[in-house]
Amino acid sequence: MACLGGILLNTQSTTAKSSGKRNLFIFTLLLGTFSMSISQSSLSTAYPTLMRTFNVTADTVQWLTTGFMLVMSILIPVSPWLLHNIPFKRLFQGIIAIFFIGTLFCILAPNFPMLLIGRILEAIAVGIIFPSYQTVLLTITPKKQRGGTMGLAGLVMGSALAVGPIISGVLLQFFSWQGLFILFLIMMVITFVLSLGAIKDVMTLEKSSIDGLSVVLAAGFPGVLWVLTEFVHGGFHSWLAWVILVASIIGMVWFVGRQLRASKPLLQLKVFASKIYTMSVFLTGISYIALIVTTIIMPLYFQQVLHISPLMSGLSLVPAAVVLSLLNPISGRLLDKVGGTFVIRIGMCLIIVGMGLMALFANAQLLGIAILAAIITESGNAFVMMPAVTWGANALTKDLLADATAVTTTVRQILGSLGVMVATEILTVVTQLHQATAGAAGAQLLGFRVTFIVFMLVGVLGLLLTLTMGHLSKTQA
Repeated sequence: MACLGGILLNTQSTTAKSSGKRNLFIFTLLLGTFSMSISQSSLSTAYPTLMRTFNVTADTVQWLTTGFMLVMSILIPVSPWLLHNIPFKRLFQGIIAIFFIGTLFCILAPNFPMLLIGRILEAIAVGIIFPSYQTVLLTITPKKQRGGTMGLAGLVMGSALAVGPIISGVLLQFFSWQGLFILFLIMMVITFVLSLGAIKDVMTLEKSSIDGLSVVLAAGFPGVLWVLTEFVHGGFHSWLAWVILVASIIGMVWFVGRQLRASKPLLQLKVFASKIYTMSVFLTGISYIALIVTTIIMPLYFQQVLHISPLMSGLSLVPAAVVLSLLNPISGRLLDKVGGTFVIRIGMCLIIVGMGLMALFANAQLLGIAILAAIITESGNAFVMMPAVTWGANALTKDLLADATAVTTTVRQILGSLGVMVATEILTVVTQLHQATAGAAGAQLLGFRVTFIVFMLVGVLGLLLTLTMGHLSKTQA
């Protein structure tokens, strides 16, 4: 009996140690991803300071974001190959090292080009880690627990979105702009030290040579993103933008055809053979459109209609980001208990209500109503984005998870950029068309109302898509 008791104690001790190691692994992985995510959400606050420091225009300083986005998008399709060809511990530490060096370039930058080079190096790291961290979490977590784990990931990433602008504002109040990058540097050092013991080689390696032509053709995806960004800023009449758009679309079509024909493609597109996964990509994209439109259009409404300061405008979105963070773990646990159909439908309904509330009460010009609408919309995102990613991943085998997260991330970015372009264009065109009859203020209000109505209808489309989810779940594993 004593022997049996000893065996049980040893088993429990081993299980506890194993659980502790797994938790430390997840903490270290999410800490690194969180730190890099903050670098995205916080930098725009420093733009005015950087413009004065380096004597550059707003269009030039915007390349710190545009260039970052383009480079990141090129690396996303390459991430599955990296995960399957480089031991994960070495890959993760390499990502941290690249981000560290890029951040060091930014801190020491004597001019704007050097600062941009630093941001590009940071983008290389982020382009690899963003799809990879989801793949790794999905790989090491049993299907029945994936909702909770991905909900935790959503909490961490949502927190980065919420606290990024606040941290940036506080640091810029007391320190120079370099202080922001020094914070990133410190966080990278802490993550690297933790990774020495916490990060393990958890991915199965399948050595293969990289398809260089596919990497080049994959540049079509960021090419489209760049053109959409140019169109948002009124670049419809630029012949260069249209040439790049055509070339990028040709590159994307060529890329897809090459992946379908290759025996060992750079990106495995047969993930779309799963109807559940395909549905999850579109649902995630619709959710991301709602998120991006909220973070781009709502500040414009705050400043142009409610006439509050940029600082107050940013702070007014913090409650929504905080609620998004807190609801992610709840939606994840719900997903594990009741399945994706129920959870994602709740989310789509919340997105519709949030956008509808803004469409209905835009004329009231009440800050409280606008903040409430943003909170409801972001709550919807918590019940759609990560649950849809997890629901889609559960329909695939483990060997396809890396490709699936890379595809989802790429499609999500393209749809998000398209959403911003459409929202901005609707707002501009409707305002201009009614300026003569409704006056400047009235036309502007009408522009915002129409914009919110259109994206409420996008949410309705998402809800209609969820009506097929129950059928798919029963007919396809």
